[in-house]
Amino acid sequence: MATALPGTMQVIELREPGGPENLYPATRSVPKVKPGQIVIRVAAAGINRPDVLQRQGLYKVPEDASDLLGLEVAGTVAAVGDGVTRWSIGDRVCALCHGGGYAEYAAVDARHALPVPESVKLADAAALPEALFTVWANLFEDGELQPEQIALIHGGSSGIGTTAIQMAKAIGARAIVTVGSDDKAQLCTDLGAVHAINYKTHDFVDEVLAMTDGHGVHAVLDMVGGDYVNRNLKCLAPQGHHVSIAVLRGHQASIDIRRVMGRRLHLSGSLLRPRSPAEKARLCTELSQTIWPYVVEGKIRPVIYETFPLADAAEAHRLMDSGEMHGKLVLTVDH
Repeated sequence: MATALPGTMQVIELREPGGPENLYPATRSVPKVKPGQIVIRVAAAGINRPDVLQRQGLYKVPEDASDLLGLEVAGTVAAVGDGVTRWSIGDRVCALCHGGGYAEYAAVDARHALPVPESVKLADAAALPEALFTVWANLFEDGELQPEQIALIHGGSSGIGTTAIQMAKAIGARAIVTVGSDDKAQLCTDLGAVHAINYKTHDFVDEVLAMTDGHGVHAVLDMVGGDYVNRNLKCLAPQGHHVSIAVLRGHQASIDIRRVMGRRLHLSGSLLRPRSPAEKARLCTELSQTIWPYVVEGKIRPVIYETFPLADAAEAHRLMDSGEMHGKLVLTVDH
């Protein structure tokens, strides 16, 4: 079932790997809805670090994925595929994409979408799926963070970090974060972090141990990698969890295995995009039952640094590359 969809749409194409200047507006056919899918009339698309890595040629696109950038969108349902009963034409939704988000229309697995209430702007909703799925899967499932426990979250002012702070607070856990400036520290404490450490002026290991009376934290959500990993392990309480989700300082790390054994530590890591459609559907169901109600209530909201028209995706990526931002960047679509 579908409304009258146009034959073509505006998209952002990557002509060749490299800098933001390689992102260009282009025209493509509107995707046809397949069984189990919905086609979303995109109002906004979130920008994420994997988009940057794909643009740079450092992130291999799955063979079954769109070559277009964009892993999350929000908008209204424009077409419903066979076998889909949850969604109807006109429903406001946000969703994970298997690529293809930088476009006026995007086809997504219907099981990977969440309902957007009227109280949440679609431009805000577009910044939620990737972070919510990532934090839930890693900090709460793999990291086993529970109410009253403490987590150390690196990159506290990032899209992932600002979301993780709010999710931890919502369930009754506490977040200690690292940031690169005092302004970003203030942002994080305003969101609910119990302590924000400027890693440029303070040693985060010393700060964490002081904050926890030497006991350490239950979980570390690490997007830094490299030499941070061994330092992170010093921050963990016995039977604590170290969860890696990115490697901004390098993909190799030297650690003291004796610490892992002596304190019975758990090390894990994951990427969201390679997970199977069924696994993403399971995560979506978990989120809808546990975390999404806090979004509806306004207790979890994305931190949007700036929005750009879809045609200005290159300019948005330049800002992303600069690091002179916090929270998320969002592309908006004017149909």
